[in-house]
Amino acid sequence: MSRIVVASNRGPVSFSRSEGGGLTARRGGGGLVSGLAGVAAGTEVLWVCAALGDADREAAGRAPDGRLDLAGHDTGGAAVRMLDIPAPTFQRAYNSVANSTLWFVHHLLYETPRAPHFDARFRRDWQSYEAYNAAFADAVAQSAEPGAKAVVQDYHLSLAPRMLRERRPDLRVAHFSHTPWAPPEYFRMLPDDLVIAVLGGILGADHAGFLTRRWADAFLACCDQLLPGARVEDRDVTYAGRTTRVGVHGLGVDGRSLRERAARPDVAERREALRAQVGGRKLIVRVDRTELSKNIVRGLAAYRELLATHPEWHGRVVHLAFAYPSRTDLAEYRAYTEAVHETARAISEEFATPDWDPLIVQVNDDYPRSLAAYSLADVLLVNPIRDGMNLVAKEGPVLSADGCALVLSREAGAAAELADDALLVNPYDVSKTAEALHHALLMPPGERAARCGRLAAAATALPPDRWFAGQLDALD
Repeated sequence: MSRIVVASNRGPVSFSRSEGGGLTARRGGGGLVSGLAGVAAGTEVLWVCAALGDADREAAGRAPDGRLDLAGHDTGGAAVRMLDIPAPTFQRAYNSVANSTLWFVHHLLYETPRAPHFDARFRRDWQSYEAYNAAFADAVAQSAEPGAKAVVQDYHLSLAPRMLRERRPDLRVAHFSHTPWAPPEYFRMLPDDLVIAVLGGILGADHAGFLTRRWADAFLACCDQLLPGARVEDRDVTYAGRTTRVGVHGLGVDGRSLRERAARPDVAERREALRAQVGGRKLIVRVDRTELSKNIVRGLAAYRELLATHPEWHGRVVHLAFAYPSRTDLAEYRAYTEAVHETARAISEEFATPDWDPLIVQVNDDYPRSLAAYSLADVLLVNPIRDGMNLVAKEGPVLSADGCALVLSREAGAAAELADDALLVNPYDVSKTAEALHHALLMPPGERAARCGRLAAAATALPPDRWFAGQLDALD
């Protein structure tokens, strides 16, 4: 039994099979894990997460009640309970509802003449989403001390707060959204009963948290306009006989731990390899998942336009585009990853010379390589279509050796904090993004270093421990 329980789809550790058939643990990915991993280590927090694949399920099955830390696994010092939810239920809940529906709604990603399409098959998938949320609610209810605090994370678990309230009315419950929140006119694309279920599910919490005021305001507007019987007053929503407070908790990075990780030998090795590839040229860096909202293809198109309209950069600049494979189970994501590769090939074919490769694209999971790239970047490009926060925009300036210029989408949540010292762009405007890259490359070293210093200070002003403590304090 724990005094504080965190629930999230992804945990701080995931497993793969080694060549010998054994289980190999590695750090979990994503901004949520980055934010929570340091907070949960060595504390009284129990982290409840889901097994994401067969190797995870095997590890969870071997551990007592799924407690990976009690089975001797390296969980980064955190107490972790991994749930072995039946694979068909998990896949339908995770891929068909969470990632193909709720993620698309909140990031405004639908190509509306073709999607969404809410039919009988989707209703079956929705039942799996309900079962998945119920499994988490059961696990948290079983694991929490009387009067404990439970912090439920993200769009995967939109229904869990109300389910948990029904099982354990003594608990103090928070829900936190790491994504943007869709405005009412877009959110209402969901079937009416699902609108009520998602909004009402989150309103089962005592406190609903968001990364920026913009996303919190959108949630309040949805409750006000789309949820029958809800009453919105200032930052409170009263619904079904109880009141939920809505708050904003910005998330930054732990500068000290990030710098310590970047000082390890594996990062140094990759830094030297990158220096050898790039030579003395200017360096534009991006680090993303191959996620539709990250806007990689338009970013590459902007780089291509920079080379086309400013030939003076030929031979003098290299773009490193590092991407982590994302949601490869979904056809849309496989097609998008291929579009990234096709765009990259076209740029190389058009501009490369025997002694200059203008673009290096790598799609694989290599965290030390990303840290090395941050330290070398002259320009960091972060141009998502829409993003809850985007920690890359904060990690890059913190690790920059000589000061990098940040070209940042105005649709990233981070823009609310970093706008004064970043070069803001409309993520759909390829030409203006190309000009922003040109401006960034020409920025005088003194100005670039000064801006970067202020960006790093803003990025570390709200480290994960303060972000999480704010959510706990809100429950008091």
